[in-house]
Amino acid sequence: MSTSTELTINIDGAARGNPGPAAYGYVIARSGLPPIEEAGYLGHSTNNVAEYTALVKALERAATLHAENLLIRSDSELLVKQMNGIYRVKNPQLQELHFQASELRSQFAKVSIHHVRREGNARADELCNEVLDAQNNSSGAARTSPKQRRTTTDSSSPDQAREEALTCLRAVASAWAHGDAAAPKPEEIWDQLWSILEEHGLLRPSKSR
Repeated sequence: MSTSTELTINIDGAARGNPGPAAYGYVIARSGLPPIEEAGYLGHSTNNVAEYTALVKALERAATLHAENLLIRSDSELLVKQMNGIYRVKNPQLQELHFQASELRSQFAKVSIHHVRREGNARADELCNEVLDAQNNSSGAARTSPKQRRTTTDSSSPDQAREEALTCLRAVASAWAHGDAAAPKPEEIWDQLWSILEEHGLLRPSKSR
């Protein structure tokens, strides 16, 4: 089978409700060969866990292709900056996935992970939506993009981020008050709030002490 020593990979992960029904997807582009596409359902999870799962799955697949150099593109600023050592990984679930991705990354001669806007990651995003739509078909739910909370980067503002954070916290408080067994755990709440800050461009690199 023909292989390529250099691959370009687009990855994406999404959760409707964050946390909620989640999926991952990736596209591996190969010179002179058809792209490799994979997507999968993750059950109840968060956007960030889904994003990291896409990275781990893509690295595992790339290793079977005997690639040496990888260019990975993701629309998750959080994942990209954590994998590039700019942000620390505080969430326990993400720490485990970050470790897995780092171990897999070390198998290659060079792995570059770059941030792209959503429009530059369209096919990977589409794969995630196809999986989630298939899960929703039985209920007849209308399709909504897992990342539709913010329509454009330019329209983001601290006020919008604050309102989204308050909405998130109100929903959690209501779930706890009504004894909802599916109420998010504290680490999941932090994950949601972190995602809101990320999507509105309000995160800043941590300073070295």
